[in-house]
Amino acid sequence: MTDAAAGLYERLVILRCQAGDELALAELIRRFSPGLRLYLEKIGGRAVADDLLQDTWFDVYRKINALQNPGAFTAWLYRIARDKAFRHLRRGRNETVPFDENVIGELPAEEETFTPEEAQAVRAALDQIPLEQREVLLLRFVENMTYEQVAEVIGRPIGTVRSRIHHGKRSLRAKLQHGMQRKGIQS
Repeated sequence: MTDAAAGLYERLVILRCQAGDELALAELIRRFSPGLRLYLEKIGGRAVADDLLQDTWFDVYRKINALQNPGAFTAWLYRIARDKAFRHLRRGRNETVPFDENVIGELPAEEETFTPEEAQAVRAALDQIPLEQREVLLLRFVENMTYEQVAEVIGRPIGTVRSRIHHGKRSLRAKLQHGMQRKGIQS
């Protein structure tokens, strides 16, 4: 399916959901939950990701009719999830953000260019960079959102998104290089 056809299909499913079609909601949940769960785990923590995911879908169900532009669904969905995760963090219930390696197996493996060791190193390094950088890297490169969509999700200007992505890449690269040096691997 082309990107245009996929976008059209997604809008159709959202419109069906707004019309009360429960199968359409189930399709949205099936389609978006794996990536959304990964995002919530990296932001709010593994221990609460499923609760946050469930709360997010409950809000989507309640508020889907307020969504005026079905083309903005992905950013709208992630904004709801982000608000839930940050509300949880503000309550101080989570100190660290561990990574669940099993979630990667749920994501589509279209372009596997990393060895398992490299993927593990990237996941570990990602956990060590600041949350605001980790979040934009996940949205941009794991969820394949545009800069505009990322800006909408995090509620910041595109310039801020670009800056965070730039600094996030630098931080990630530095963590990866540091990890390789600790293992005695020369780049």
